[in-house]
Amino acid sequence: MPEFRRIAVYCGARTGNDDAYLAAARATGQAMAARGVGLVYGGGAVGLMGALADGALARGGEVIGVIPAFMDGRESIHGGLSELRISRSMHDRKATMLDLADAVIALPGGLGTLDEFVEALTWAQLGLHRIPCGLLDVGGFWDPLVALIDHAIAQGFVDTAMADGIVRRDDPAQLIDALVGSAVPAREAPATD
Repeated sequence: MPEFRRIAVYCGARTGNDDAYLAAARATGQAMAARGVGLVYGGGAVGLMGALADGALARGGEVIGVIPAFMDGRESIHGGLSELRISRSMHDRKATMLDLADAVIALPGGLGTLDEFVEALTWAQLGLHRIPCGLLDVGGFWDPLVALIDHAIAQGFVDTAMADGIVRRDDPAQLIDALVGSAVPAREAPATD
């Protein structure tokens, strides 16, 4: 039995400018399925989302897509999903994905990926969940985000434990294995004046 039932993966609906992103998305889906870990993701059939789902499905993995109602019909939904859930809103989509997941991974992506991952970190900081969060750092893609978090820590806006709680690897299988053994930072105490 796997340590995680499912992992929520955030990633781009585009392929990006480097073939390594597409290969990493496919490899992530394959690595999850090989470990018996289900995938929860945005439900798309294109870009990194499509490659991620294709990788998991090719190895017989469970793939749950979560799409907000307003995007139904606007976005190409993957036809091979194990299950499709329609949420009321983007906020509800993010909450549903976290409710279904035992860990979170962000692959390269755009503003939506960044929004989803940062919200998952914020919810961990607030104690709303205790699931580990990881970055698949393909070619240093997440270096700017990590630098921004380090800067916010240096300026006194983020607790060091939050940065320590982000698991970062450049190999999907190693990232999944590291997430299994990672500790989630405890809720930070409110500041007192």
